[in-house]
Amino acid sequence: MGDDARLQDILTHLDQGLEPALDRLSVFLAIPSISTDPAHAGDVRTAANWLATELEALGFTVQIHDTPGHPMVTARSQPGGARPLLFYGHYDVQPVDPLDLWDRPPFAPAIEETPTGRVIRARGASDDKGQLMTFVEAFRAWKAVHGTLPSDLILLFEGEEESGSPSLRPFLRAHADDLRASLAVICDTGRHADGRPAITTQLRGLVGQEVVIHAADRDLHSGSFGGMAANPIMVLAQALAALKDDKGRVTLPGFYDGVPDLDPQLAADWQALNFDAADFLGRVGLTTPIGEAGRTALEMMWNRPTAEINGIAGGYAGDGFKTVLPAEARAKVSFRLTGTQDPAQIRAAFQDHVRRFLPADCTASFHDHGASPASVMDISDPAFAQAKAALTEEWGQEAAYIGAGGSIPIAGDFKDILGMDSMLIGFARDDDRIHSPNEKYDVESFAKGARSWARILTALR
Repeated sequence: MGDDARLQDILTHLDQGLEPALDRLSVFLAIPSISTDPAHAGDVRTAANWLATELEALGFTVQIHDTPGHPMVTARSQPGGARPLLFYGHYDVQPVDPLDLWDRPPFAPAIEETPTGRVIRARGASDDKGQLMTFVEAFRAWKAVHGTLPSDLILLFEGEEESGSPSLRPFLRAHADDLRASLAVICDTGRHADGRPAITTQLRGLVGQEVVIHAADRDLHSGSFGGMAANPIMVLAQALAALKDDKGRVTLPGFYDGVPDLDPQLAADWQALNFDAADFLGRVGLTTPIGEAGRTALEMMWNRPTAEINGIAGGYAGDGFKTVLPAEARAKVSFRLTGTQDPAQIRAAFQDHVRRFLPADCTASFHDHGASPASVMDISDPAFAQAKAALTEEWGQEAAYIGAGGSIPIAGDFKDILGMDSMLIGFARDDDRIHSPNEKYDVESFAKGARSWARILTALR
């Protein structure tokens, strides 16, 4: 039997087995595997055990690895393939608070009819249990048709993603030889806003920095000291205002070192998305992009670095009025990075920038809040074009290479520690309400997601 005929048999098997697959997903979703809450540590392990049992039944060699936090689940199929692939997902979920905003219990999964189609409603339905199970159901159907699993598959399913992945990097270093493959595949992303399938090929990095400006040893009366004593809020405001020029460019020396121009192929893909910036901003009560002059909206979101003030505090901000010069002022600032920008260099440049604004009698202290570089995938790897064609065939819409304005640190970890690129393909929708009450995953996303992986596996074998 040829590959095309077997693929059709796999797709038919997935279609006919959709309801049992949804039943399996419901069992998985009913486990309250909230990794941030110590009270649910046993539930997280129960989810790991459930997943391991499912994979063993399919013929994978499975291990549950204890960590200082929650377990890692790894699995392997038989060696011998032309291209080893590492599949990553996470089985832990976010907390459910506020519980009173849920229309049904968050760990009592149910299929609901909505105006746009059937959805499965539960915490973790979209992030990430439903997405993870698109992998598993594709493997299940493949084995049913071929009699064996695809060769050279490595699975890594994490139980700490929603609590910051504290055990992940040490685990990757300790097990690098067992996990290294030719390409990682990550299922924790979504389709483009218009519903077309997408492959995320670049992710911005992130630097988080808190700064505190200290002046007098106490709050001062502005009538007695105003105009003479240093005001840390004023100092901080001047430093923060000077972070950007009137063209929207960041003024830190060397900030744009390593920032590439947009690849022509990506530029064409992004242009074809017909992104409507006014509509996007209109959903949150805004109208006009104000970012870097001369850049398109998608460039600003996906391919250009940023500097943003995330919070600022100091002095008295309660009811009424209090005429003081505060003893200190603080701000939290984040930078999104692209290309090969160096997080350590950006952090140092920001700290130097602040110090240049300090008058006598003022000092600054800094508190770091994470740093990760951008991740840019090499789309010249034939796997990207093959996966794009497979997605286009399945969804009946031209798949797109897109960027992501946020950060998915695991992709950078795979590059840094295991030396391999990642292909990020997921089927979530913008309205899935991940991390919020009433999370859902479209049944179409689940069904066609599994079919998509069957097509991609066939194309890459």
